[in-house]
Amino acid sequence: MATLAPSLPAVLPSRPALSLIGDQPLRGIALVILSTVFLSSSDATAKYLAGSLPPLEIAWLRYAGFVVVMLAASLVGGARQRGRSPFRSARPGLQLLRGFALVASAVLFLCGLRYLPVAEATAISFVSPLFVTALSIPLLGETIGMRRWIAALVGLCGVLIILRPGTSAFQAAALLPVASALFWALALVATRKINGYDAPQTTMTWSALVGFALLTCVVPTVWTTPNLKEVAIGAAIGLISTTGHWIVTIAYRHAPASTLVPFSYSQIVWAALIGAFAFGSVPDAFMGLGVLVIAASGLYTAHRERLRGVRRA
Repeated sequence: MATLAPSLPAVLPSRPALSLIGDQPLRGIALVILSTVFLSSSDATAKYLAGSLPPLEIAWLRYAGFVVVMLAASLVGGARQRGRSPFRSARPGLQLLRGFALVASAVLFLCGLRYLPVAEATAISFVSPLFVTALSIPLLGETIGMRRWIAALVGLCGVLIILRPGTSAFQAAALLPVASALFWALALVATRKINGYDAPQTTMTWSALVGFALLTCVVPTVWTTPNLKEVAIGAAIGLISTTGHWIVTIAYRHAPASTLVPFSYSQIVWAALIGAFAFGSVPDAFMGLGVLVIAASGLYTAHRERLRGVRRA
């Protein structure tokens, strides 16, 4: 999402048989909450770095850390499982699309962070389920019922409460996290189509390589030579963000999405606390109300997904 992470994991388990490694909901919940701490910290650190470096360059530094971690993990994994290279994909076109969507989401979110409080940008990015609902029709061939459409529109109302278009409180920069959420939703839809073909590690490796390659091509246009402190902070962003996403992936193998999605909203809480402490930005009442509306929409959507899963079982 957006942050690279809204309400669903970056990589869902690839096969039904691997979806859970044990019904351990408490462990899954704890891991999701822990992941939101990492992801919020990554976003806050990126906002700090945005004061001196362009968003594209910050994204490049983040992906540099991401690709180093994934290459190391892939080499270690490849040594253990010969013949199952994480660089070989059964759906390379979808992997390229997913990688592009993720990097676009990351850059747009970072651009928004330059002007918005961390909590506000994070809250807005949680509108991604609305876009997932819309994209699931043409791209996945799903039939969306009236209840899910109403829930999605309610989530949009929550975003509008935060944005307050037409008032003096509105900032055009607030549309950047919305666009970021759209690309994040596209990445999630691509992930659903990839599931069953590629292992999660393959998807993560492709995401790292595709994003890093794309950013390496465009970052020279905005390049500002960073000092050693900025390089270290950029590397930390990549490490923290990758760790957060990896924890999310593990969490979703301990418990179903319908159990874990509600706790992913704790990322907004952490973002608000970190933003208040590090930048002195305190959320107002409109943002609080908007977050509640968005969360209600997301929780109901997760509930409907659970019911659909029960019917299919």
